[in-house]
Amino acid sequence: MTTESAKLKTILIPSIDRALRSRRISEISKVYGRSIVTDILREIMEGLRTQILLGEPIVRNITLDAITLELSTRLQTVFSLGPKPVLNLTGTVLHTSLGRASLPSEAIDAMISVANGASNLEYTLATGKRGHRDDHLVDLICRLTGAEAACAVNNNAAAVMLVLNTFACNKEVLISRGELVEIGGSFRMPDIMSVAGTLLREVGTTNRTHLQDFENAFNENTALVMKVHTSNYQVNGFTKSVSEKMLTKFADSFGLPIVVDLGSGALSDLSIHHLPKEPTVREILQSGVGIVTFSGDKLLGGPQAGFIVGRKDLIAKINVNPMKRAMRLDKIRIAGLRAVLQLYLNPEKLKVRLPTLRMLMRPHKEIARMVKEIQKEMTDALVGIASVKILNCHSQIGSGALPVDLLPSAGFSLTPENKRGIRKDLKSRALIDLAASFRSLPTPIIGKLSNGALILDLRCLENPSSLTSQLPELRHRLLNET
Repeated sequence: MTTESAKLKTILIPSIDRALRSRRISEISKVYGRSIVTDILREIMEGLRTQILLGEPIVRNITLDAITLELSTRLQTVFSLGPKPVLNLTGTVLHTSLGRASLPSEAIDAMISVANGASNLEYTLATGKRGHRDDHLVDLICRLTGAEAACAVNNNAAAVMLVLNTFACNKEVLISRGELVEIGGSFRMPDIMSVAGTLLREVGTTNRTHLQDFENAFNENTALVMKVHTSNYQVNGFTKSVSEKMLTKFADSFGLPIVVDLGSGALSDLSIHHLPKEPTVREILQSGVGIVTFSGDKLLGGPQAGFIVGRKDLIAKINVNPMKRAMRLDKIRIAGLRAVLQLYLNPEKLKVRLPTLRMLMRPHKEIARMVKEIQKEMTDALVGIASVKILNCHSQIGSGALPVDLLPSAGFSLTPENKRGIRKDLKSRALIDLAASFRSLPTPIIGKLSNGALILDLRCLENPSSLTSQLPELRHRLLNET
């Protein structure tokens, strides 16, 4: 008998068959299915054997109770993974990590409707012939932006990549050095251009670019002029950039297309709602630009998508690029996007029906009133655990839109307590545990850590009971952890 066999023999590991025949695991199999239970049991047994052979500390008698508990834990992990609703109290309305735009009920209903069965995704009901899935969106997006034509892909990065690949594959693209931005998830514009098969030609400097810089950079290999709206950062002070109108005149003189990556995708003028001004897609197109790309799930307020709008001849070339098929939208997002775009046809009701705009427009007084209404419940839940203070704060629009423009808001500042008083160390164990407890609730509550406290900004909380109903459970968990 080998040493390894001897080690395994001295510690009794139940067989998988024996485990499956046990009453409790048999009941678990009926709930989750025998196949997944068997797979996880095999993983558990293999893990135990590995520990034994490596000489790691382990109990001599491995009981079925211990294995059943481990099995239950792993099954809960497997079946709990995936996106779930959370309460966004970070103060960032369009939070990339938290799913960006909240969808209106009209979009949700439309998405459920087409998800439930067959649909006319690529079928023209009037003629009985095959159609194109983008047709469900083109009429509306053109009406709302003034574009001659349009198409849609799965996000704005894909839209930019598709445009670059269509018009400048193996050729140069002129772009100001100050517009080589990095977007969410560490995706950088130069990387997108490289993957699209284009050659980057930087012009100007980080803070100042002149029209002459573009003129000097032009050569026989230049295929496209690009301008990126730097919506996720701003350079202030001694700056200079070339306007869309000036770039259009330059590009037209050489017969080049010009594309503007607008990013945030504002379809309406935010300033009429007393929000910071952001250029609209229509305004950019009116400057003479050939193509504009933008997101569907930022300021537009819809599901994730990327739109490409502009001149009919240019969009036609994009539509025949084989890459477009790999980037196309599915029926569920198309249905949701169309429902959102239809809301824009009635601007008077848009601010009520579109959650993104509604949350951005919430007045400070309304948010502050909600904070006061639930202050006692929050204080009672955290008595002896953390001090609760009402806080006047500032929300951000987020997702690269208007980064330096903040919206007056209100919320709570929660600072953990101990016998020595209030702790103000941002990295304190108590503060980290407090934030983790909020995240562990049935509907996780996500705030932000700042200056030794957990900050809960209530701008995006429209139903206060979704927070207050969980406070008893929060207190129970916190008391059991201390």
